[in-house]
Amino acid sequence: MSPILLNRVARTDAADLVAANRASRSHHLPWVDSFTDQAGFDQWFGRCLTGPNVGLVARERTSGAVVGVVNLNEIVGGVFQSAYLGYYGMVEFSRTGLMTEALRAAIGIAFGELGLHRLEANIQPGNHASIALVRRLGFTKEGFSPRYLRIGGEWRDHERWALLADGEPEART
Repeated sequence: MSPILLNRVARTDAADLVAANRASRSHHLPWVDSFTDQAGFDQWFGRCLTGPNVGLVARERTSGAVVGVVNLNEIVGGVFQSAYLGYYGMVEFSRTGLMTEALRAAIGIAFGELGLHRLEANIQPGNHASIALVRRLGFTKEGFSPRYLRIGGEWRDHERWALLADGEPEART
């Protein structure tokens, strides 16, 4: 049995997520600019309900504490069948392996329930922990995108990592 529970975000997650993000703020920067108030949660939650996005909340099975957040963004069907994978973990669970489990479960949702063919993760080159995480899950580095995403008010370079549904089967077990 997995040590985490991964579920689609619900309104009832708001208080726990805001508190966990606040406690982990310095851990997240400069890699991700996570919401730290109810308005930020509402904005993210709204995008998960109305846009081509799926927001997932990972919780530790035994305590129910928030381990992290996983996003499947800009989901495109048709001949593309792809999405962008975004994620961040909470400082309390850093280097415990629980985000690996959360991403493994999210990959299962993406390639199973959603029927996607490809996931792409864009990671800042200095984020060694995140790069190690996607490597463990079988992602392949495909390239480099200068000034790719605006995070914390600055355009930041990113490496492009991808995983295909028909490649690296250990990522989906």
